Amino acid sequence: MAIGDSVTDGFRLIRPTASILVALAISGALSCAQTTGQATPPPRVTLNNPVEGKAAVSRIGKSETSKFRTNAALETSTNTTGIDSVRPPYHDAASAGVVSQRTRIKDVASIEGIRDNQLIGYGIVVGLRGTGDTQQTVYPIQTLLSTLERMGITVPQTGNNSASNMQVKNVAGVFVVATLPPFSRTGFKLDVTVSSAGDARSLEGGVLLMTPLYGPDGQIYAQAQGPLVLGGYQVTGNGSSRQVNHPTTARVPSGALVERTVPFDLKQMHTVSVVLNDADFHTAERMAGAINTVLKADRAHVSDSRRVEITAEPAEDLPALLDQIEAVEIEVFPRARVVVNERTGTVVIGGKVRLQPVSILHGGLSINVIVENKVSQPNAFSQGTTQVVQQTTLQAQDKPVNRIELKEGATVEDLVQELQEIGATARDVISILQGMKEAGALEADLEVL
Repeated sequence: MAIGDSVTDGFRLIRPTASILVALAISGALSCAQTTGQATPPPRVTLNNPVEGKAAVSRIGKSETSKFRTNAALETSTNTTGIDSVRPPYHDAASAGVVSQRTRIKDVASIEGIRDNQLIGYGIVVGLRGTGDTQQTVYPIQTLLSTLERMGITVPQTGNNSASNMQVKNVAGVFVVATLPPFSRTGFKLDVTVSSAGDARSLEGGVLLMTPLYGPDGQIYAQAQGPLVLGGYQVTGNGSSRQVNHPTTARVPSGALVERTVPFDLKQMHTVSVVLNDADFHTAERMAGAINTVLKADRAHVSDSRRVEITAEPAEDLPALLDQIEAVEIEVFPRARVVVNERTGTVVIGGKVRLQPVSILHGGLSINVIVENKVSQPNAFSQGTTQVVQQTTLQAQDKPVNRIELKEGATVEDLVQELQEIGATARDVISILQGMKEAGALEADLEVL
């Protein structure tokens, strides 16, 4: 058993009685490499802490409100618009304490076919202050020679001044990427990102020469050129160096001009498909009902958990239709989710996460192996020789078991407070959450990055 292993015991599966609206982030450095075997408990950040025992629920109707007591019973409910009559009222979701939030369709969905396109190209950056690619990276020199030949300058292939003897330290080979937005026209300017492809130390002060940007079909859609803007630097001198941020990646604001447009005609769309970013049947049904209410016709139909199709009428103004659709506010029911990043020791727990009553036993065994080199001297006037002897010391420390008990109605806030009280590290929290998920006490999707 290593540091951070956890033991779980005594799980009871009872549905909690309150909706949890807590969003938190746990971030801590993993210092398991210390000789003491201890790590600093991670700090905690809490957002949107609700009023104890109550959670407000917003619906499509303008004056419809609902309040839930801790036993999830409906306390008050008024409806003056009747908008939800288009779709089923979903009383089962409301009685279960499902909490929704209202947002625009354009913030949670996109129109199928209207999308960005990725562009990529290869070029060279010149004007560096001796921080370019070394002679071991050959392709920047080849690119430079090709550029010179296109400008009518010929470099001899033999002799002391031949291309093989060239030593250029202010040139770097780079890859250039950009995003082509939809409906971009010729002459539209794009921001580009430039990244070193060789062993250049820094791109500070460089200028990107004209670089064609290709699409997935191999066609040139833009040309990039311009001075680089860096968010960092690197200084080296007398054997010492200092680096801030990442000096081998830079930006060229408005550094690319669109030369070719992506053909797309809205007039050819007979059906408008709205695609949700997160698949959910309940949200799709609510979205279709809200669109039908705004359009005052039964034109929106749910195709699957992610897609809602709206039939366009003949000779209809599609830009105006899309404007209406994107401005509609709908109820969104996000999934309960816990995101874990084991590399950085970060845990993010969403506000819709529910906990079942559970008892957690957490302990750990730390083992330290210490190797010391000592010099063994022979006795005087002996025939022995001086030797370096390694002495290994093994230290094992079994930590006492810590117990956490979450009773019925416990929230994520209670879990975090208990974990901080026992001094749990970020790795401990990750192990405990994985154990709770396996035992069925964590009602959320656990994503490990």
